[in-house]
Amino acid sequence: MQRLNILIWHIHGSYLNSLARLEHHWWLPVKPGRPEGYGGRGATFDLPPYVREVPAEAVRELDLDLVIYQTPRNYTEDREALLSPRQQRLPAIYLEHNTPQPHPTNSVHPVDDPEVLLVHVTHYNRLMWDCRRTPTLVIEHGVAIEPAITYRGTRREAISVINMLQRRGRIAGADIFEQVRAQVPLTLAGMGSEALGGLGDIPYRALHRRMADYRALFSPMRYTSLPLAVIEALTIGMPVVALATTELPTVIEHGVTGFVSCDVAALIGYLQELLDDADLARRIGANARAMARERFGLERFRRDWNAAFVRARELRGG
Repeated sequence: MQRLNILIWHIHGSYLNSLARLEHHWWLPVKPGRPEGYGGRGATFDLPPYVREVPAEAVRELDLDLVIYQTPRNYTEDREALLSPRQQRLPAIYLEHNTPQPHPTNSVHPVDDPEVLLVHVTHYNRLMWDCRRTPTLVIEHGVAIEPAITYRGTRREAISVINMLQRRGRIAGADIFEQVRAQVPLTLAGMGSEALGGLGDIPYRALHRRMADYRALFSPMRYTSLPLAVIEALTIGMPVVALATTELPTVIEHGVTGFVSCDVAALIGYLQELLDDADLARRIGANARAMARERFGLERFRRDWNAAFVRARELRGG
């Protein structure tokens, strides 16, 4: 399709890293001091040159084709503050990364517009949100990982990759992480992880090479969307042990591509089994890699998103 001029905020860096592999003209608004949502290209990502920064006050001057919102603030405050009246009427997508809150089934989505396309990242999320009149579709994750990076598992230790685990609390499974870490060797990476004795925020370009040394990835997430760290681990051939909640039971086949359970004691047992048996970990990881490369590959991701751009323009009569 023709290359579009698309405005998008830097909300989830790992997702943006994959979305930016679609060869359109991407514009990232920035503000002095780089506050949340206005970090531009970011310091830890290697985005293509067609992903450009634009001062927030200059957004009105852009000849845009489409706008992608990702937070309620984007959709209300930022839209009014940054976009011209004409730009506010452009084809629009609201990319919803999150499970519904505060209630899992009765939460009403902030968008209620039959001319805006609401894209969910999992089928679970679309099932649970009350989206009212807004047309919806699901585009499952895709990950942009250097193909040469493969699982090694030489370190007899598991790793969790979670940003701001301490602040996110029970939703992200902070208590479960501590329970598991007390019984098996387990470290933490991600923003803010230093406060919990972790490795800190590893630059995305180096993250997967660092992950690949660990025997397994553990996800303690109780109630979030399908974590990108899980998909990235599966893609490099790393076995994953995770709670069987939200979308994860549809991704990991228990005992084949990883281990899932709602029993924390069982999860500890699966982790210990992987730590004790490197051959088992390699077999599980190889199965995971084959599944993930097909389901979460970039070619499928690109096709789905380009089709979404067409649909969004049709909803505006374009």
